[in-house]
Amino acid sequence: MTAPAELFEAERPALTALCYRMLGERAAAEDAVQETWLRLSRMELARLSNPRAWLRRVATNIAIDALRSARARRETYVGPWLPEPLIEPETRAAEDAFILAEECQLALLWAMERLDPTERAAFILREAFDAGYDEIAACLGKSEAACRQMVSRAHNRLQKGGPRFDVSDAELEALLSRFLMAAATRDHAAAKTLLSADAIAISDGGAKARAARRPLRGVDEILHVFGSVWDRVGSAPGTDLRPGRVNAAPALLHRVEGQLHSVIQVMPDRSGQIAWIYMMRNPDKLTGAA
Repeated sequence: MTAPAELFEAERPALTALCYRMLGERAAAEDAVQETWLRLSRMELARLSNPRAWLRRVATNIAIDALRSARARRETYVGPWLPEPLIEPETRAAEDAFILAEECQLALLWAMERLDPTERAAFILREAFDAGYDEIAACLGKSEAACRQMVSRAHNRLQKGGPRFDVSDAELEALLSRFLMAAATRDHAAAKTLLSADAIAISDGGAKARAARRPLRGVDEILHVFGSVWDRVGSAPGTDLRPGRVNAAPALLHRVEGQLHSVIQVMPDRSGQIAWIYMMRNPDKLTGAA
């Protein structure tokens, strides 16, 4: 019979990916997974007919409770709250539990904030983990019909406006490069062709880094603010701006004297224009970067 620790370690990457998708924060996901282990350690494994399904059910419900608490705390967060990026280092141990979590795009994590915690869990279990509706119903204490409705409702809400998520790396790299050039040169005409009319740019500095305290909307406002940022950082001593990968997608990493100061990522809408710009400045959310 498989020992509890052996079973748990085999399932840890998937549980971490699940909890990160639910919570959008590395430490919070790790805490939820650790609590799942503590509950398993108090169980007799022989009493569980399907230990893996039990682990996923427990982790899901811990994450639901943690998300409800987190949302209450975020009401007092300084400025907009954005999910924590997972910056891909040049080398990473194969056993790193966050490898699976990196597959979740930041734009999708942000969009899922509009779902309630139970609806979010149903969507993640179905779409990211291909769970059957019988398992989702058991996890959430709902009927299978109710879970089908939740997943369908989540799809509709995520697809209504905002960014799309089926974008190639080449398209993202081109959009990011062209946008930064337009911002650096204050090329309003070029920016208008790149940005959708209702584009939104969100920067998260928490209380520790300079960032816009509200989302920026529209070409004029976005170009003005990003142009000013570029003027400050583009020629600053020790500045290094280079491409990187964040949550398995292209991004721009801004370092000063080797220390990561910000991450920028964009995502287009159905027309191919930039609909969403992400800029992480909060140093507490950049500590996991190499």
